[in-house]
Amino acid sequence: MLASIVPLYPLYALLFADTGLSDADISVLFVIWSGVGIIAEVPMGALADRFSRRYALVVAGAAQAAGYTLWTAVPGFPGFACGFVLWGLGGALASGALEALVYDGLTAAGAQGRYPTVLSWLRSAELLSQLPTAAAATVLFATGGYVLVGWVSVGTCLGAAALATRLPEAPRADADDSDELGYLATLRAGIAEAVAKPAVRGVVLAVALLGGIDAFEEYFALLANEWGVPVVAVPFALLAIPVAGAAGAAIGGRRGGLRPALLGAALGTGAAVLAATGLLHRPVGLVGLAVFYGVYRLVLLVADARLQDRITGPARATVTSVAELGTEFVCLAVYAAWALGQVVGVAALVVLTAVTLPIAMRRR
Repeated sequence: MLASIVPLYPLYALLFADTGLSDADISVLFVIWSGVGIIAEVPMGALADRFSRRYALVVAGAAQAAGYTLWTAVPGFPGFACGFVLWGLGGALASGALEALVYDGLTAAGAQGRYPTVLSWLRSAELLSQLPTAAAATVLFATGGYVLVGWVSVGTCLGAAALATRLPEAPRADADDSDELGYLATLRAGIAEAVAKPAVRGVVLAVALLGGIDAFEEYFALLANEWGVPVVAVPFALLAIPVAGAAGAAIGGRRGGLRPALLGAALGTGAAVLAATGLLHRPVGLVGLAVFYGVYRLVLLVADARLQDRITGPARATVTSVAELGTEFVCLAVYAAWALGQVVGVAALVVLTAVTLPIAMRRR
C-alpha cells in the first residue's frame, strides 16, 4: 500500500503546468510514458520470471524514486521526460510480478484458492490509498510546495522498495524448468502461453479489455465539474468513487466463481447506469458513476484472479504482462470513445466488453 501513497500523484500535471510547460508539452510527456510502457511491458515481465519477482518489485520502486528525484531536483521538460522513462520502466517491471509472486506463494502454502481474496485486499488497499494520498498532497503542498511533495514521494517509493525486500518468494513448482530456460526462452514461453493456449488467451483478452476501461478514471474530475460541482469541491465529491471501487473489489474476492455470463450481465448493467448518468448531466450523476465503478472493479477482480488460475507455465509474470500490454491499447480506445461521445461513448465501449466477456472467459 505504501507504493500507492505518493503525494505527487494528484499534483504532477499541475507541477508540469506551473513549471511552464504547454498543454502540447504535457501531452508529449504522457506519450513518452505510454510508449515506454508499451515497449517494455512484456520484456520486463520476462525478466521477473527469469530472475526474481521480489527483486523486480524492489528495482521498480527504486526506478520510480529516481524518476521523482529528477522531477524535483531538475524540473523542466528534459527532467520530466527522463523521469517518465524511469517510471515507465519501473511500472513495466512491477506489472505482473506482484500477481505472480502472490499466486505462487499461496500455491506453495497450499492456499491457492485464497488468491481472489488476497488480490481483493491488495486492490481495495490501492483504491482506498487515494484518500490519504489526497490529504497528504494538500498538507505537504501548503507547507513546502512541489519540492516537499516531490521529496516525500521519493521517500515513499524508496520505503516501498525496502519493504519489498522482505516479501517472501517461495520456490516455484516449475523452478527447474525456469532455471533451464534463458531469458529469451522465458519470454517466448510466456508469449506462447498467452497467445497459443485458448483457455489462457481468452482470459488475457478479457483482462486487457477490462483493464483498459480504467483509463476512464482520468475524466472523473472533468465530469464532476461539467455536472455542476465547483472546482474546490471536486476532490471531495469524487471520494465515493474509489470507496465504491474498493467495495466492488472486496465483493469480487468473495465471488471469484461467478460464471462469465453473470459477469457480462453485471458489467452491462453497470454500463447502462453509466450511460444514464451521462444523459442526466447533474451532480447526482456521481452516485451512478460510483455504482458503475464498483461493479466494474468487481468484474475486473474476478477476471484478474481467473487469469492466474489458467496460467500453468513457468512464465506467469510474462503472461500477465501480455494482458497489461493489451490494456495499454484499450486505453487508447477509451480516449477515442470519450472524444466521440464522452460518457455515452465510453458506456458503449463497456457494453462491447460485456458482450465479449462470456465468450472470452469460457473454459475451452
